[in-house]
Amino acid sequence: MQMKNKLKNDPFYRQIFKLVVPIVIQNLLSAAVSSADVVMLNYVGQSAISAVSLAAQYASVLFMVFYGLGTGATMLCAQYYGKGDMRAIQAVEGIALRFSLCFSLVFAGLALLVPEGMMRIFTNDVELITIGASYLRFMSVSYLCWGITEVYLAVLRSIGRVMISTAMNVLAFSLNIILNAVFIFGLFGAPRLGAAGVAIATSLSRLIELGACFAVSFFSRDIKLNFRYLFVKNKVLFSDFVRLSLPALGNDISWSVAFSMYSVIMGHMGTDAVAANSFVVVVRNFGTILCFGMASAGGILLGNVIGENRLEDAREDAKKLMKLTVITGAIGGLIVLAATPFVLKYAALTEAAIHYLKYMLFINTYYVMGAAVNTTLIAGVFRAGGDSRFGFICDSVDMWCYAVPLGFLAAFALKLPVLWVYFLLCTDEFVKWPWVIRHYRSGKWLHNITRENLFGDAQH
Repeated sequence: MQMKNKLKNDPFYRQIFKLVVPIVIQNLLSAAVSSADVVMLNYVGQSAISAVSLAAQYASVLFMVFYGLGTGATMLCAQYYGKGDMRAIQAVEGIALRFSLCFSLVFAGLALLVPEGMMRIFTNDVELITIGASYLRFMSVSYLCWGITEVYLAVLRSIGRVMISTAMNVLAFSLNIILNAVFIFGLFGAPRLGAAGVAIATSLSRLIELGACFAVSFFSRDIKLNFRYLFVKNKVLFSDFVRLSLPALGNDISWSVAFSMYSVIMGHMGTDAVAANSFVVVVRNFGTILCFGMASAGGILLGNVIGENRLEDAREDAKKLMKLTVITGAIGGLIVLAATPFVLKYAALTEAAIHYLKYMLFINTYYVMGAAVNTTLIAGVFRAGGDSRFGFICDSVDMWCYAVPLGFLAAFALKLPVLWVYFLLCTDEFVKWPWVIRHYRSGKWLHNITRENLFGDAQH
């Protein structure tokens, strides 16, 4: 009863639950789209599931690029919103858009022009390369739209407008699932396109989402999706964005590319391992929804408090956030455990793939906790305090000096069984715990990064 009153009366808990709910809905829908892809492709065949899961690694890398740019923008925007400086927020949005458009164009160009080469990085299976290349060509349009919407929605979230951001994602994800069914199965007279249908559905839904963002922007009083922001020049803000965002971006790219190497390793261990892993990714996404939502919401709130220069309050709020993270991590593990019997029952996989799937899911029942604590601290707490450098160094060392070499050694030199390789890969989150927790306790992550008089007299 006392705990219930504490949660009800503490403004931090009230605010965080107000932010977490729409963010969780957003993440839930995102995971639902991924699972819908796998469930529908389950009726097309194991090769389609495997090819799309491998080709989708590029979207995962690109998502981490946009997430890195978005969290970099959020670091600055959340603190400037606490300070009440809307013009600085508009300038930061323009800077983030410049970077995201560059990455979008590169990925879209590669997907359109050399999709077969992109697939060969993950597999040497001719059938998977053909299916995956067709998927990537159609995905090129979605990459362009995604780069614009992700930055705009990240800025909206940073100033607490999470309901608008959630509504946009609800629109995109709902359309994606409906259009998936239409193009995979050929409903309403549409052609049956299988794996390529997934990509067409995604691109169409992203185009409509971008149009909806422009519509919302038109009625917004302050934060607009305005390409004129691309040309706002402010050397101090650009320097701050580069200094703070690029380590965050580097962190997310380094981590996501390294995590994609796990798929490279599994991809060369047979289609059964790939197919099992594609189901595991979907279930794990559902297991981490609440934890990652808590990290995002906590980061926004801490940023606002630090921007108001209430550093001791921020320190106390970070402690509360960590308690919530441990609880949500445990809930995430239970979700994976509860989902296991249903996934094993309905997955249309070979006997060997089902065997792998069973034990991979068990490993993820505790892996979720490792991911929850590290994500909350590195991507939530540390970045809210303007510290993106620690996460970049920590994750790069952990993934590239430990996890990836260990995976290649176990799979190709020692030739260990698939499940042993997977188990070793899933030790990555726990290896870095001592360094991450020590950095959190040191308080070195806590900084007010806002500046005075950014635009001179023109601001007043």
